[in-house]
This record gives sequence, structure tokens and C-alpha cells, in this order.
Amino acid sequence: MSCCRYFLGPMLILAAIAGQPLRAQDLSGILGAAANQKEATKVRDGIYFASGFGNTFLVTTSAGNAIVDTSMREFAPRHQKLLQAISDAPIHTIIVTHGHGDHAGGVKLWRQPDTQVIVQRNFTDFVDYQFRLGDFFAHRNAAQFGLNEENMKRRFRSGERMLPTVTFDDRYEFELGGLKFELFHTPGETPDHLTVWIPQYKAAFVGDNFYSSFPNMYTLRGTTPRWPLEYIASLNKVLALKPEILLPSHGDPIHGNAQITVAVTRYRNAIQYVHDATVKGMNEGKDVYTLMREVRLPPELDVGDAYGKVSWSVRGIYESYIGWFDGNPASMYEASPAATSADLVQLAGGAEAVSKRAAELVESGELVRGLRLADAALASDDKNKAALAVRLKALAGLRAKSRNSNESGWLDYGLRTTRAAFEAK
Repeated sequence: MSCCRYFLGPMLILAAIAGQPLRAQDLSGILGAAANQKEATKVRDGIYFASGFGNTFLVTTSAGNAIVDTSMREFAPRHQKLLQAISDAPIHTIIVTHGHGDHAGGVKLWRQPDTQVIVQRNFTDFVDYQFRLGDFFAHRNAAQFGLNEENMKRRFRSGERMLPTVTFDDRYEFELGGLKFELFHTPGETPDHLTVWIPQYKAAFVGDNFYSSFPNMYTLRGTTPRWPLEYIASLNKVLALKPEILLPSHGDPIHGNAQITVAVTRYRNAIQYVHDATVKGMNEGKDVYTLMREVRLPPELDVGDAYGKVSWSVRGIYESYIGWFDGNPASMYEASPAATSADLVQLAGGAEAVSKRAAELVESGELVRGLRLADAALASDDKNKAALAVRLKALAGLRAKSRNSNESGWLDYGLRTTRAAFEAK
């Protein structure tokens, strides 16, 4: 498959659902990249798309047009301009594959008085869940993406929800201009996720259930873990359609059933492998950290980890099955695992001595162990310059090695906050 031209990972911010604008500087880089697109891309007669932070698809018919996904509010005007240059017929239907802001954020712009907006039934509950934890997600998104936390909280608190006109449970069909649309519930990236199937074109619009990385089965910014067995069943449903065109909402379409079958089967099998290896290890009595280290995709299933990551998925699967209790009686109580860090640091000779050992570990390339020791030293003395310095060095080393966008975002957050503490008087 071809690499998606503007892949930056789904969902820069959940608050885009609210229809509230981001700061211009937050999106200047990706807006600049999107601005280079001079015209919509033709997939085949009747299907076109505009790229940006999520694709917007236009399906033209003799009785009006359909839109599949609308990207973020910031990208929607440009997408609309590019796609209306193809056809400015009335928008009969908007289909939102799931309730993330980079798919639903532009609905308000595209929506006309008689436009039908179709979502899967779980859409409203999923959006409500995001707003219910608005302050929490505002903090997490601000940290991961370097945004202003208070601005994001205001967006969540003031944002209006997008109200659909049609919801369905498992399947929904309609015709437009002689073209049949079939919608299927395909949970994966989210519980409300749907797939759009146009049998006449043998085209499947799969939203975020397929992109050019191992899927984000657990995302660090926070969400309920995505359940792998549902994901697998949804991909099987798409494969059973025998599509000739696969249209993901991040990335370029894939043409030809043979190529689609190879790509989607590999993707599905990678998810299955990680699930099965995790379950096998659990039944063998292995703890979650051992499994996070041990479970690795074989080369033939290595789909990359630019966005999702296998080790995070392992922990998501593990804890989805059995919850947070790890079998250690100490974990039953309110004290955190770091509750005794300051005591251990004092027994080891104090924050300076522990920081020295942390620095040795970092110099030897054991960056995570060094980071853990630096954190322990800071539990004893949160202003210790030596500990802050080695923490900065460990984080910088991990950042230089990172090839995962979510991991990099959190390492950048750690660098920002640690640098601020180091520079404080």
C-alpha cells in the first residue's frame, strides 16, 4: 500500500468534535502541508477525496452527493472547496464513520437544511463519554500534542454536540441516484465505528479500522482499550465483501482485491497474533511487564508501529481481560507503587547518590532504568538538579530513538516539564 500523504495519527484533539477552533499556531505545520493539495484526488468515476488531517470523501450521484467523513473543522473549508470544484450538487447525506473529531469536526460546515447525517447508534454515547471526561482529556491531549490546556478545557465545556438525523444498530441501507449504500457496524477503533460499502463500485470506506501502522489498540492520551476480537471480526466482515477499492480515512486508497486482501489479512493477523500471544502468556502465569517485553510480531506480520505500539496493546489486552489487580497483595491498598521511593533513596545514600547511578545507566544506554532511578531521586527531592539533569538526558535519548508519534508526544511533554523544573529558581 502507498504511504498516506499526510499521516500524522488520528485525532489531534478530541475537542474538535465541539466545533471550536484551534489556535493557528497549533496547526500551522499540518495546515501548510494540506494547503499544497491543489485539487481533489479522483479514486474512480463518482468517488473523490481531499486529504488533510483525515480524508473527506465525495460520492457523486444524479440525485445529490454523499460525504463520508468530514475531517477536522480546520480542514473542512479547504476540503469543501476542493470537492465542490468537482461537484457543487446538494449534499444529500453525510456519513460519519466514528465520533472522533478528525472525522466529525466538519459536519456543521457541510450540512445543509435537508442533509441526512448518519451514524452508528453508539456514536452519541461515545461522544458523551468524551465530553464527560472533558477536563481529563483536555490535559492529556494538551500534554501529548503540546497544546494549551485551558483553551482545550474551554472547548470541551462550551462545545455543542453534533446531532445526527439517522442512527442504526448493525446495518442500514439507502439508495441515492440509483447508487446503493450499505452501512455496517464494524467496531474497532471506536465502539461506534461503521464501514460504508458501495456494491456497484465494490468500494469499502473503512474509516480508522485500517491505516499504515499497528492499530492504536491502547492510546496513551486515554481511552477504553479497543477490543481486538471485535476489531478482527470487523476486518473479516470487510474481507468477506471482496472489495476492489479500500478507502481508509487516513492514507491513500488501495486498489485491487488481491492487494487489499493481502494488506487487510496481514493487519488482521497481526492483531490476532498479539491477542493470542498475550492470552497464552497470561495462562502461563507471566506478568504484564514480562509480556510487554516478550510479545513481538514475527517479520511477516510486522505492519510497523508509527502510531499504535504492540507493547501498549499487550497491556491493554491484559488489563481488559482481568482489570488492574496484578496478584500482589500490596497492590490492593491505596499507597502507590512509588510510595516508598523516597525511603529507598535515603537508604541508598540520598538523591545525589541515586542520581549518579541513574547517570551511569543513561551513559551505558539503559535509558528507561536511568529514567526510573531519576524519578525515584525526585520523589525524595523534587528540586534536585542532578536528578532533573539526568532525567532530561534520559528523555532526550528516548526521544531521539522514538519512531512512534504518540510516544514522541509524551517524551516531548516530559522534556518540557522537566526543563521547566530544572530552570526554575
